[in-house]
Amino acid sequence: MTATGAEPKSYKLVPPDGGWGILVCIGMAFPFISGLSALPSFGLVFGDFLKSIGAETSAIAIITSTFFCAMSFAGLFSGSLFRKYGLRCIGLVGGGLYCLGTALQMFATSTLHLIFAFSLVQGVGFGLCVPTCYTTFNNYFVLNRVMWMGFAQTLIGLGSMVYPIAMQKLLEWYGFRGCLLILTGINAHAVLGMLLMQPVEWHMKRVPLSDEELQLQRVEAVEPTRLAPIVVHIQPETPLKPIPELEFTTLADAPHDSLPVSHLGSRRVSHAEEHALQILRSRSSSITSLGNWTGAMVVTDASPQMMHSLQASRRHSVVSASPTAAGASEQAASPPAVVAKKSLCATIVDFLDLTLLKQPVYVNIVLGITFALYSDITFFTMQPTYLFELGYTKVDAASIIAIGASADLLSRIFLAVTAIFIQVPARYIYLGGALFTVFARFAFDGITDFMGMACITAILGFLRTWIHVPLPLVLADYLPKERFASGYGLFMFTQGNGMFLIGPIVGYIRDRTQDYILVFHILNVFMALCAVPWVIEVLIVKFRRRSKLERNNVGEQGNGNSALAH
Repeated sequence: MTATGAEPKSYKLVPPDGGWGILVCIGMAFPFISGLSALPSFGLVFGDFLKSIGAETSAIAIITSTFFCAMSFAGLFSGSLFRKYGLRCIGLVGGGLYCLGTALQMFATSTLHLIFAFSLVQGVGFGLCVPTCYTTFNNYFVLNRVMWMGFAQTLIGLGSMVYPIAMQKLLEWYGFRGCLLILTGINAHAVLGMLLMQPVEWHMKRVPLSDEELQLQRVEAVEPTRLAPIVVHIQPETPLKPIPELEFTTLADAPHDSLPVSHLGSRRVSHAEEHALQILRSRSSSITSLGNWTGAMVVTDASPQMMHSLQASRRHSVVSASPTAAGASEQAASPPAVVAKKSLCATIVDFLDLTLLKQPVYVNIVLGITFALYSDITFFTMQPTYLFELGYTKVDAASIIAIGASADLLSRIFLAVTAIFIQVPARYIYLGGALFTVFARFAFDGITDFMGMACITAILGFLRTWIHVPLPLVLADYLPKERFASGYGLFMFTQGNGMFLIGPIVGYIRDRTQDYILVFHILNVFMALCAVPWVIEVLIVKFRRRSKLERNNVGEQGNGNSALAH
């Protein structure tokens, strides 16, 4: 083999973990700055207009709730749209709709016009941009996700601080319609951000193969049509489970010189495949230290809970089980069976990837994040009115809110810097933020003086970053890449409709009781509904892992004693 012929096999392609990914972080900030700042600043921009048409209080609740619903439905269908049309295409459609919705608001004359332009058009656009950004980010970054997500969220935090001040100045200088015209140009940057979401295949990084990877690649070259890549799934919190279709043994009734046979099929394994499996076994003790090692053996970050669904898709290419190899070849030669038509329900389940809802860990993650987000957003929305009830002036209330926002920004920078030196799973960061927030809010309920309120708000603002920044990374660490878009879409659907259903109930309790402390306690219960089930799940996983290791150790000791006896 010539040097030219061997060159393509001397390296592997891995995500860049930087490079163009930095522009992806910047592009992600464009729609998020205006999207996340639009709702808190909605009353500032549209307050006088709604008051002029006599629909100030009721309209804001309806418009914001409809925005969340439209965003959640767009996120629900985003995974299927990505598979059919591609990430970047759907992202550009979302950015265009987001800009169009802002432009249509310039001509609004009634509440219905705002519901259509802001809630429906702009909400659907933002709902398509969010999964596009997070899915692209997940493709570009593997090793330093927390650090780069902290960098992107720092940019978003800076923009969110400037946004309300800019809106206030634009209203003073150009009036309501002029402000919306300039805001349309600002939101048009969402299209630019989506243009930066280039496919990761365009920017993959070449990494030289190690000696063992080269050896395994040469083994594959011996029988390229028969030796398939071996996929090993690693999850830090759960012990490594062998994939059943990769376990080969020798049949008891077979000749002693026969080759190993798969449990799931009768295809005999060649000597080249047996050698590849021996290499795999020799590396299994240290494979967790390889990180996202790729090559002929692909190590993914999918959790063991997703292994069954991934294996099911791969088993279609494995020869069906039969008593002998001859039976397998006869089955291969037989005509293909007629595929039955799927029912409407099965089609919907496949289209939206609803089988994820069968995963208890995934459901626990989605519900926990939904409760935590609702508790956090509602708490900081109600805090200004609570400060006014305590007798604070607008200047004092604004100062306290600014202190909380500054602490939030400092926390984003702190999280990005510490992630360079300390690697902590995103879910543990989120869990820590939820737990500490529960304790901090108990202290908040008993504070009324300005200095104490400023300090506790700074603490809550610092912890708020731990709830918002690692949010997409929690799902990215659990889901395989090919199911992240649909999994995040299901989360958006649950979160949006959960806020739409729970919000009026909490608002009704507040209106009837006029007791903000009671409402804050209720919101703290929602935050605890995230922390407590997650802690229980972590303890169960740890206990099962320890029990399994103990059983394995006992089994190995028993085998060793029996061998010595013989």
